[in-house]
Amino acid sequence: MLIYLSETGQGYWPDSSDSMHPLVVKILDSVRGSPAPNVPVKLYKAAADGSWELLNSKQTNKNRELRELTTKEQFKLVLNPFHQHADVVFTANDADYRYYSIATLLSPFSYSTTAVASEPVE
Repeated sequence: MLIYLSETGQGYWPDSSDSMHPLVVKILDSVRGSPAPNVPVKLYKAAADGSWELLNSKQTNKNRELRELTTKEQFKLVLNPFHQHADVVFTANDADYRYYSIATLLSPFSYSTTAVASEPVE
């Protein structure tokens, strides 16, 4: 089970096709490099008194995604990042064709990446 905790703040909503879902959770099995379906996820909001209020609880779908966890009215995205940008530089110099999947995890004060390279594709 994953638990997401959030403090609400002044919101910013970019003009995008996914703006109806302010929080999209995507979960991958990092050993297999495949979607992780049916993972329970809970979303909590910080209350003024310091306690945590449960906003919603759902499971990821067969494609490892969860889009209907919250609404714009319940959730506001606020980031004050330490890093101004995160560079992901890699080499793909195998003679055979491979499929590369690179995931980047971002937080206001850190970032990390992981990559999965497929077996050679004929």
